[in-house]
Amino acid sequence: MDLKRFLKPRTIAVVGATEKEGFAGGTCKNNMDYSRDLDHVYFINPKRDTVFGKKCYPSLADVPETIDTVVIGTPKKTVIDIMRQAKAKGAAGAVVYASGFSEIGTPEGKADEQELKDTARELDMAVMGPNCAGFINYVDHKYCYSILHPVREREGSVGFVSQSGQICMSLMDSPNMTFSYCISCGNSKTVSAEMYLDFLIDDPDTKVAAMYLEGANEPALLEACFRKAAQKKKPVVILKAGRSERASAIAASHTGSMAGADATFDALFRKYGVIRVDDMQELLSTCLMLAQLRSMPDKRCNFAAICLSGGETAICADEGYKLGLNYGDFEPETVEKLKGLLPFYASPRNNPLDITATPAYQPEVLAETILAVMDDPNIDMALLGFTLMDEIVDDSFYIMFDGIKLALEKTTKPFACLNFIEMSRNAELTAKFAALGVPMLPCTKYAFAALKSLQDYVSYEAKEHTLEVAIPDQKLKGRRALSEYASKSMLKEAGFAIDTGFVAKTREEAMKAAEEAGFPVAVKIESDEILHKSDVGGVKLNLKNADEVGRACDEILENVKQNAAGARINGLLVQKMFEPGKELIVGVKSDPQFGPMVLLGLGGVFAEVFKDTAIYPAPFNKKEAMDMISSLKSYKLLTGYRGEEPCGLDAVADFLVKLGDFAVAEKNRLVEMDINPLFVYPKGKAPVAADALIVLAEEE
Repeated sequence: MDLKRFLKPRTIAVVGATEKEGFAGGTCKNNMDYSRDLDHVYFINPKRDTVFGKKCYPSLADVPETIDTVVIGTPKKTVIDIMRQAKAKGAAGAVVYASGFSEIGTPEGKADEQELKDTARELDMAVMGPNCAGFINYVDHKYCYSILHPVREREGSVGFVSQSGQICMSLMDSPNMTFSYCISCGNSKTVSAEMYLDFLIDDPDTKVAAMYLEGANEPALLEACFRKAAQKKKPVVILKAGRSERASAIAASHTGSMAGADATFDALFRKYGVIRVDDMQELLSTCLMLAQLRSMPDKRCNFAAICLSGGETAICADEGYKLGLNYGDFEPETVEKLKGLLPFYASPRNNPLDITATPAYQPEVLAETILAVMDDPNIDMALLGFTLMDEIVDDSFYIMFDGIKLALEKTTKPFACLNFIEMSRNAELTAKFAALGVPMLPCTKYAFAALKSLQDYVSYEAKEHTLEVAIPDQKLKGRRALSEYASKSMLKEAGFAIDTGFVAKTREEAMKAAEEAGFPVAVKIESDEILHKSDVGGVKLNLKNADEVGRACDEILENVKQNAAGARINGLLVQKMFEPGKELIVGVKSDPQFGPMVLLGLGGVFAEVFKDTAIYPAPFNKKEAMDMISSLKSYKLLTGYRGEEPCGLDAVADFLVKLGDFAVAEKNRLVEMDINPLFVYPKGKAPVAADALIVLAEEE
């Protein structure tokens, strides 16, 4: 399959060419409006001599040269035959607009799609779709796209692939968005969305690879794309549907994709430095900012916001604080420079900085003010806040442009403009700023969301992360829970320092085992059919002598008899009580697409109450483990809050890394596990697993 020739064709044929509204007609009209090489675009329709005044050929066989890409705008029943005709003319691939395949969920639709896939494989052809809107290659001005949009220049450096044609259309309708490629891939059943993303990451004309993602069809390839982008330091921006169960169901019905667990995707994005956005406006503003910036800020990413009024300055301060933006403090020398440049009523000590409106009418003063800020060693990127409108009624906007241009001639640091109200922007000035490498950011909420993504992106270092996941070699089927003793024994065999306890068959054995372990002890029901022992009255804690142990055994067995009748009982687990400590929950859940995910959170009864957890794909290193720990909302409780002794988090990180390695080694049978609680102690004492549950896949 030659995907590059398909997406960068010299010759294009549109089958079903027409002047009527619709996908085929839209493709013809787009080519007439935009193509710079109509001599190598061929319209095919045996019933027409011309379409939009351009010659129409009766069939693909009549085209006088080899075809690279064919656009099939005819009904579903004609697709297979046209693919064969196209292959006879040397086509590398086809765009298939027709719908009614597996996305409708009928046996007929699924069978038709399988025939399409089999034919594509037989012919070694790339097929975009079915049920797609096609693609535009803005680099070479090739239009295999069906939806009409306002005529304007859109050539840029953002490569975008989407499983939704409407989202492509909406972005193209924006007066600001520019692209290297815009790809609406639909069902993606022969060429996956991941394959297009891979192409964009490799493409030298694409500065930012962006994607609307409903679900991963090829999880291993998606992970490989993220790894490659991280190593190349090419930004990847994802709008991922499926945060809610309802959205996941909609995504599945739209393309037949598996939406996947949203928390898993979040964890995957963190591991590989992928930028996730929440909606289309954030997608647009983040992509354009990354594509247009004249340079990237230093990984420290200290911002300075320069505003023309106190109110806007305060808004910048609040928005930055809310999202955790880094505002650098001005050096004394910078403050002195600013005092000499700004009106006496300005406040040059603060960042964000209110310079008042006066410099907006003095380009040299504005330039020197911007330079004073950008030359400060504590500042990595500067922002100028003002709202650019469509109709210019005040020359200050042109004056500010001149001032910014003067300043940027003397520095290489990045710079952007902030807007405070969303409205149409003056196209001329927006283009002039873009040519300077200065993004015109949208209103405050979206501007600062994009800046936070930039801050996170530049601080990400691929070499600090373990760029791999442990996808199982086969689908894990069934569930087989191990008892606590068996679970702990499995961990002990894997090298964990863990007290497995003693399984007693009688109350007398339990009393003797307690004497040998040393009081106080805990007694629990030991069964691989009772996973939540406390719920059935199967746990007794802090037993101080043999008599208490005997009575506890009797009570546990009676409780289980009443609350879990018929459960298979292995005996009674006797274990020495551990010294109390901070309680965490750690565990593993195997994601069906990306393999084992390690979970960490506040433990004990609080695990369900506060839901303060972090998950991360295994394997990972110690730095990544420490990042997991510090991401918890309860992190302060572990670091010596209000005079308490800090926990030994270094040892917790080591435990997490070891647990991740265990999960990778067992990826082909470990369904899930949890240790709750994991007692964590002050520095110098290793954490202790008080309880454990492992669930394995059914053995073949």
